[in-house]
Amino acid sequence: MNMPIQSKLPHIGTTIFTVMSKLATDESAINLSQGFPGFGADPILLELVGNYTREGYNQYAPMAGISELRTALAEKTRITQGYYPSPEHEVTIVSGATEAIFCAVSALVRKDDEVIVLEPAYDSYEPAITLNGGIPVYVSLNSADFSVDWEKVKSAITSKTRAIMVNSPHNPSGFVWSQSDLDTLEELIRDREIYVISDEVYEHITFDGLRHLSLGGHSGLRNRSFVCGSFGKTFHVTGWKIGYCIAPAALTVEFRKVHQYVTFSTVTPIQYALAEYLKISDRYLSIPGFYQKKRDLFAEGLAETGLKLISSHGSFFQLASYGHLSQKSDRILAVEMTKILKVACIPISVFYSNQQDDKIIRFCFAKTDQQLLEAIKRLGELNKIL
Repeated sequence: MNMPIQSKLPHIGTTIFTVMSKLATDESAINLSQGFPGFGADPILLELVGNYTREGYNQYAPMAGISELRTALAEKTRITQGYYPSPEHEVTIVSGATEAIFCAVSALVRKDDEVIVLEPAYDSYEPAITLNGGIPVYVSLNSADFSVDWEKVKSAITSKTRAIMVNSPHNPSGFVWSQSDLDTLEELIRDREIYVISDEVYEHITFDGLRHLSLGGHSGLRNRSFVCGSFGKTFHVTGWKIGYCIAPAALTVEFRKVHQYVTFSTVTPIQYALAEYLKISDRYLSIPGFYQKKRDLFAEGLAETGLKLISSHGSFFQLASYGHLSQKSDRILAVEMTKILKVACIPISVFYSNQQDDKIIRFCFAKTDQQLLEAIKRLGELNKIL
């Protein structure tokens, strides 16, 4: 007898990223939907992984990560953000930034705690909050440029607010927080017991001279922030699922209590390879220029299609508005683009709790130049489906 269980996530189905990537495969379309690079990693990094695998580094790593990688990450943080977290007590290596976010939420959130989510937001935040008994409180970003309306955030804070989820550079918009944003956040929570879970997976992908400002680098926010990052996004190896969390010692203790029962440890030879690879800082400091060339190439061509571009200052995503051309729903347009034009994108409505449709679609430009140019060519036929 089959006994159905009561779902803890009754409103959650397969993510749009899986749906659109499968559709892209089925339709032999260029996949500009899911956020993964269409090119390989540095051969030097791949060779390092092979070396450590062959040399026998294939058993469990320490729960918190190997000391060499935690130290290398602390040094990278010093170089890029100006502070040096304790490798032993404040740095944890995990199996992807999504795990880091989940463990941070699990360490903090208890039944009926409220967690402020700035939307449009990445789709893993809400399930993590809900599974831990929390209540997501949604605050919309400014529609013109996806900057934060701090008065709205202030109004959303209550005596039950336990945490705020933040994301810069922002997915899906590419908005990058300023020093003023960090200062304002610190002022809002200074006298309250509110923590911050900061999704910084695109930390090295910023453009136009902007610099990513980590919450960990802000003296007033550091002691109450979980900074979640991704080696996969940085070094074009998303399939390796390797990330990290940097947090003050007291928070790290609670974070690790959860982490050890989720994955316990993360793939060993890749940790050793990354530790060695990080010794040369230009390997991550050169990334903004690499991706800016791709953004500019794609944006220049996309502008010729009639779509209105929304400036991307970070991440590897480009938003485009089409409301002046058509009133089709963004979901329908995304499917038709994939089936007819053979280019897959993501409808932005999926990033909102109420599925609001502002007639905006998201493209990932972390692809080869050849793929981007072919996608632009195909999108030149956009009028066929609008």
